Amino acid sequence: MKKSIFTYLTLLVVLTLVLAGCTPKENNAGEPNNATNGEQTVAKAFRMNLHSEPSSLDPALMEDNVSGTIATGIYEGLTRNDESGKTVEGMAEKWEVSEDGKTYTFTIRKDAKWSNGDPVTANDFEFSWKRSLDPAMGSTYAYQFYYIVGAQDYNEEKIANADGVGVKAIDAQTLEVKLVAPTPYFLSLTSFYTYFPSHQSVKDNEAWAADAATIIGNGPFKMGEWQHNTSIKLVPNEHYYAKDQVKFTSIDFTMIADSATELANYETDALDYTGKPTGEIPAEQIPVLKDSMKDEFYQKGIASSYYYMFNTEEVPFNNVKVRKALAMAIDRQAIVESVTMAGEIPSFGFVPPGIIGVKEDYRNEVKDDFFTENVDEAKKLLAEGLAELKLTEFPKVTLTFNTSDGHKKIAEAIVEMWRQNLGITVEIENQEFPVLLKNRSSMNYQVQRAGWGADYNDPMTYMDMFVTKGGQNSTGFASPEYDALIKKAYASGDQQERIDAMKEAEAILMDQMPIMPIYYYSNVYMLKPGFKNIFLDYKGDIDYTRGYYEAK
Repeated sequence: MKKSIFTYLTLLVVLTLVLAGCTPKENNAGEPNNATNGEQTVAKAFRMNLHSEPSSLDPALMEDNVSGTIATGIYEGLTRNDESGKTVEGMAEKWEVSEDGKTYTFTIRKDAKWSNGDPVTANDFEFSWKRSLDPAMGSTYAYQFYYIVGAQDYNEEKIANADGVGVKAIDAQTLEVKLVAPTPYFLSLTSFYTYFPSHQSVKDNEAWAADAATIIGNGPFKMGEWQHNTSIKLVPNEHYYAKDQVKFTSIDFTMIADSATELANYETDALDYTGKPTGEIPAEQIPVLKDSMKDEFYQKGIASSYYYMFNTEEVPFNNVKVRKALAMAIDRQAIVESVTMAGEIPSFGFVPPGIIGVKEDYRNEVKDDFFTENVDEAKKLLAEGLAELKLTEFPKVTLTFNTSDGHKKIAEAIVEMWRQNLGITVEIENQEFPVLLKNRSSMNYQVQRAGWGADYNDPMTYMDMFVTKGGQNSTGFASPEYDALIKKAYASGDQQERIDAMKEAEAILMDQMPIMPIYYYSNVYMLKPGFKNIFLDYKGDIDYTRGYYEAK
């Protein structure tokens, strides 16, 4: 869509500072330089912003990157990911895979311990995974276990007993997992927080995950203090098997919602890190900081998508033409150039770059040209859709987003595009993140801001979200054809066949438009000099667990 057909660019210039000419130093385009130069490692805390309270610190109930960022420190799965994205040993010191690729046998470290000193056993993993699958838990991520024999049937109450689930502790050190079909990314899945273990004492205290004193973890750090809605402090876990690799004296998280305040805290040395994944640098400051603080400024494209969700069960979004009209009537290039300014890529599909396909990046093999921006066509579709709904005008609609200056500016720009190009008025409303998530899961919204980062490196981490009544499908979208394609991709051991099925599924998703893609993320952050081995992985998640500080 040509920018010349839009008259709202003046508004965007008002919304943001036009300072787009600066670029970062080339060596700061990705990760910080972790090379050592003979400096002395000193004991120091690491301080960063979470932005908001975590939704939960129970692995069965986590569903956001704030919770996940804390979980990275206090828990550890069978595996973990290193800086290169490679899956390496975690609680499991080794594993074996059967010839048919359907049985995994993990050996738990003998020196693996909980933060209270109890041994971590295979029984803990069996308990935790089955607990997450228990229908009574209401875990929105339970579907992540559906690769395991019997998991889906148990979660959907088709079988009454968890004994039918294919995860079993053979003995204290041996965990056997039986899969429905060969799953090439299963090892990567076991590093994701839904697969983290919970201490079995949690069954005696339903409120255990809300208090630092009752959270027992197994990661490099443990809970120290939790002042709700204000701060969280993690301290080293003296029982961690690799405690010699833990160098920070503490991880100090603040919960600052205002991005300008967060940046001010960084500039006055109250924070060591600012920006994504959990914080935010004000968009209008990005061009300035690229130049003025280029030795601390970093920008990295990540495998995450930013989009809006439509409640397809509510008028007018129960009409596909209305949904398509709104998706086609915005200028994504203008948004990333004049509003967000962090190097994002306009998106016309759902799966972002950085996800593996058959031989290379999925997005290189499957072009995201599923739809185009076209104001004239959008006007036509909107008129047809409203007529089909027997509406003479566009009804009252509210777009909700979690409290953030960045999300607000994007929302303001988009509703202005809709106003100027379609002649409709959409209200905007910010909500605290836990409230937004609750309203999402109950489908108490009309249009809502959303973002999705990879849980593992495969297109399935995006595509299985929208199966009918799926745990993350809060749009009401339902398509038997889509479901069949996802089921086919699940069951196939042939990567080309899997990718072809998911390509077809993505085409259906974009044709029915229960979600409106906006851009693929690029994370911008700043890190104080001297901090080493702190990195963002391909998903955009931060790992600080083996970080350290070197004094000059």
